[in-house]
Amino acid sequence: MVDFSAARLNMVESQVRTNDVTDVRVQDAMRAVPRETLVLPGKAYLAYADSDPEYAPGRRLLSPRDVAKLLQALAPQPGQKALAIAAPYAAAVLEHIGLTVERLEEGDLKTLPGKDYDLIICEGAVARAPDAWTAGLAHEGRLGVIERDGPVGKAVIYIRTETGLARRQVFDATPHFLTGFEPEQGFAF
Repeated sequence: MVDFSAARLNMVESQVRTNDVTDVRVQDAMRAVPRETLVLPGKAYLAYADSDPEYAPGRRLLSPRDVAKLLQALAPQPGQKALAIAAPYAAAVLEHIGLTVERLEEGDLKTLPGKDYDLIICEGAVARAPDAWTAGLAHEGRLGVIERDGPVGKAVIYIRTETGLARRQVFDATPHFLTGFEPEQGFAF
């Protein structure tokens, strides 16, 4: 029998804190949210591994390190409005921190159910964040996503400012692509 409470603690101590995630609210939420309940049946033992386990056919959670670093870079605050795109674990962590979270798991993931989000997060890699995702941000709203067009992706944060949209890279990551968001294949010599 797996002791999932101990596994959660070990995940935070060995995969999160050691990767410069110092936001205590993110650490505490990750110690509390039962990640094992989000993966495919029979795969709970993979929930706390340093990997991105499948939670639905073709969908994967970000590794604990990647989701923790992305959440910390987004600087979530209690009371904010968030959207989690194919991101059930990030949604649960944000709710634990005190955000109001909408989930987008089904249908066209490029069309948002609302707008004026303080925070948007996606747990799968995309070739490039769709314009609709950045358009859904409120003033000072942040989008956290991993953009990838080769073997290594970049976790990026988009911020809606008074003068437009700012983008900064925060760390390297190699998660699986979110289905339908892969880079287009072109011809090359």
